[in-house]
Amino acid sequence: MAAFTASDVKALREKTGAGMMDAKKALEETNGDIEAAVDALRAKGLAAVQKKSSRTAAEGLVGVAVEGTKGVAVEVNSETDFVAKNEQFQDFVRKTTQVALGIEGDDVEALKAATYPDGGTVADKLTNNVATIGENQQVRRMKSVAVSNGVIVPYMHNAAAPNLGKIGVLVALESEAGADVLEPLGKQIAMHIAAAFPQALDADGLDADVIERERKIAAEKAAESGKPAEVQEKMVDGAVKKYAKENALLSQIFVMDNKTPIADVVAKAGKEAGTSIVLKDYVRFQLGEGIEKEETDFAAEVAAAVAG
Repeated sequence: MAAFTASDVKALREKTGAGMMDAKKALEETNGDIEAAVDALRAKGLAAVQKKSSRTAAEGLVGVAVEGTKGVAVEVNSETDFVAKNEQFQDFVRKTTQVALGIEGDDVEALKAATYPDGGTVADKLTNNVATIGENQQVRRMKSVAVSNGVIVPYMHNAAAPNLGKIGVLVALESEAGADVLEPLGKQIAMHIAAAFPQALDADGLDADVIERERKIAAEKAAESGKPAEVQEKMVDGAVKKYAKENALLSQIFVMDNKTPIADVVAKAGKEAGTSIVLKDYVRFQLGEGIEKEETDFAAEVAAAVAG
């Protein structure tokens, strides 16, 4: 019996763009492990995998807030996009994000236990929302950034309301330069981050497991070339370096001009301002990233209803 279903084949094809038979063969070779099958297809050059690491699946809103030299992003999920447009839900996300500014670290449980502006705790208000709106909701995650001297620049892509939307970005710039210099720079970098989806500030910050996974994929591709071992090793090193360059923010090519690394954009701005500017940190929250929404097979539901 196959270790996978038709739904697995469909999911793999959607992730990779591979053909039906290639997807089935990959799942057979990996005993139904979809992630391993994705890697196998990529190694064979059969997958059109997007650079973005995960598909947006869940509904809800991302909120961003800045106070002084600290900023925070919070994601609150709902079951449907309809609820995300609800004023009560939007008010909850907005106020919860403001509360998050006062939380040390990025502990969601501490946020839920914090006092809500209207009384009770954030968790109490969330429970009330579930009861009154009639749909499950969750405070999923939060992330804060801060500078000792400089600015935190917020940006919201696809905004549903001020500072609420589907992709929230914060850019932390450490500098003695004025806000007239830092804020426009921060906004441009934030727009780049929203579009380019960096996975870390620099190459050293990239997830070691992800790098190892890329190395294995590159090694499989190199082995298929039939070239000498020393050449294959250089091919693998080159592929890993290319991956790191394309996914670390400071080495990414600025989307505004398609030629300048972000590190050089920041350095140039500092030189023009006559003082150092350091891109210290950033946050990029995309609604639902990393959550796979269960897809309903409408035809199967109808068939089951008729049969039942």
